[in-house]
Amino acid sequence: MIVGYPPAHTSMSSLPHSPAADRNKEPILACLKRILGEHGRALEVAAGTGQHAVSFAGSLAGWSWQPTDADAGMLPVIASRIAQAGSANVLPPLQLDVTAPHWPPFTQKFDAIYCANMLHIAPWAACPALMAGAVQHLAPGGMLITYGPYFEEGVPPVASNLAFDEDLRARNPDWGIRRLEDVRAEAHRVGLALTQRHEMPANNLLLVFMRS
Repeated sequence: MIVGYPPAHTSMSSLPHSPAADRNKEPILACLKRILGEHGRALEVAAGTGQHAVSFAGSLAGWSWQPTDADAGMLPVIASRIAQAGSANVLPPLQLDVTAPHWPPFTQKFDAIYCANMLHIAPWAACPALMAGAVQHLAPGGMLITYGPYFEEGVPPVASNLAFDEDLRARNPDWGIRRLEDVRAEAHRVGLALTQRHEMPANNLLLVFMRS
């Protein structure tokens, strides 16, 4: 199973709640507003608790937002959060494990695919699977947008990321912060080019891969 955010906590509303998603949603949204056009269709991979879906869709009124998650148990959580927020431009959540042989039968291509905090909390196989699926479901000129920590060649890793990577691998040896060069190579292999790199708070990066 592919995992998005770490196990969520329960909020006052009784819905599972991710503190990390609350902390990073504003800087990510500010970046998305600079990257995305006025209108489009977005697919969110590993939506987790749905906090990003309702937050982003509420501020990107011209976009329809399709949340998905590998964990079928999170779909009612996402649906409840959408209903509570009254998010008219968020579609009902769907189950999607990027490593499955087939993704859901989407009726249209997407202008953007957004995936936050998944690659380091999933086996490496999730990376090539995400890239291969994205290139199949993106419209020409569409963008795959990933967010999370990365190690970069020529950039000394910060102590917090080294400690985080060690903790991840102790929890599951298949997890761990990925090398940006390895992720970019998998994207390039299927026809996605890394066109934007945005430094984000807490030593994270937001990356934009374009479909040629």
